[in-house]
Amino acid sequence: MSTLRSVLAYVALIAAVLATLPGMAFLGAVAVSMAVSLGWRDMRRVPRGVFAVAVLAMAFAFGRDPGLVEGAAGNMTRLAGLILSVMLLSSVLAGSRDLQRISSSLFSGKPGTRYASLAFGTALVSVPLNFGSVAVVGSLISERIRRSGDSAATRNSTRAVLRGFGVSPIWSPLSISVALTLTLLPTLGGAQLIGLSLPFAMLVLLAGFLWREPEPQLETGAAADTAGAAAWLRFGGIILGICIGVFLFSHVYEFSYARSVTLSCLAAVIIGWGLSFAGGHTPRPPTMANVSNELAIVGGSAFIGSVISAVVLGQVNGDMGLPGWAWPVLAALVPWSFFMAGLAGANPILTGTLIGGILGPAWPPGAVLGLGFAMVTGWGITAFGTPFAANALIMERLTGYRARDASLRWSLALSLIALSAASAIAAGLTVWLA
Repeated sequence: MSTLRSVLAYVALIAAVLATLPGMAFLGAVAVSMAVSLGWRDMRRVPRGVFAVAVLAMAFAFGRDPGLVEGAAGNMTRLAGLILSVMLLSSVLAGSRDLQRISSSLFSGKPGTRYASLAFGTALVSVPLNFGSVAVVGSLISERIRRSGDSAATRNSTRAVLRGFGVSPIWSPLSISVALTLTLLPTLGGAQLIGLSLPFAMLVLLAGFLWREPEPQLETGAAADTAGAAAWLRFGGIILGICIGVFLFSHVYEFSYARSVTLSCLAAVIIGWGLSFAGGHTPRPPTMANVSNELAIVGGSAFIGSVISAVVLGQVNGDMGLPGWAWPVLAALVPWSFFMAGLAGANPILTGTLIGGILGPAWPPGAVLGLGFAMVTGWGITAFGTPFAANALIMERLTGYRARDASLRWSLALSLIALSAASAIAAGLTVWLA
């Protein structure tokens, strides 16, 4: 059974790569649905609920307008392919010696240095690894808790990892948030969005220094292994190569951003396998049997959001007839909408698809940067500040710290300040550019 689930995941990935060919969107959606169905018993409650609602959305779409199903299936296949390619890349990189050395070296130094290393280091490692970065670095925190017990140092380390990963949706060119935002807002340039969101993400991480626990001198921790410049350069080279690939696929070949990310990650994996084979090792594709939860959340949310946004957009016909002052108000509310929906357990993919699908076509063309900035910042703050985010649940399983404490209670003040700043900037951009 697990072998069949893995095969279906790879079929969905291949369908996403070949999405422009007739029938590939439906093939990918069917493969995702079958993989989720076969893994139903092992899935968590939230992914089950998301996918059940997606099935209801499909029944509704067939009854209202079968054409809605085609668009939703295409959206589902594209985003499922993106998450599968990133997870495949994560599986291939996770066992590398460079990554192990880099992860261990993040724990070195005094409390402030260690917090900065973990926060900024996790943000960088999250670019190619996505959730894998939380698993890799979080496991090291888990080992320290097992060996030395709970302490202010381990709690601060948990804060740093959650916040480091949480800001990656704000700026990472390989994140689902950036890919979905650029897909829904096709007139917005990736460099334009990341050029604005990256400084904001770094400021959020710096502000996190104010919300740490004091650490007694005895908790500064033992010196960790040093990764060395060569390991960082090799790892940074992989990230740079993938980003260059995304730029070439999206700008030179004019593929969609989501498909460009999928192709770039796959190219990195294939090159890595080729180098491994040339070195005398025979690489084996990792199993993809345990991705049912991710496929249910990503694929289900993409399908639901596509159906709902298409129905609502059909009602308003792309023209909401709002006065000029309403657009900056809406821009200010977008980050808060992500956060409040996250507190209710809604996945940001669903929230982003609804907001971008409904507001994007009607948004003042010159001010689309305001909406895009509001979407990615709201997504990122939700990722580190709400207890139902996948990274918070992963850290809860690894460290034993309750997700409600580690994400919501420990970072609530930081989340509220970041949301307020994001709202103000998004509104200001909309006023200025409209």
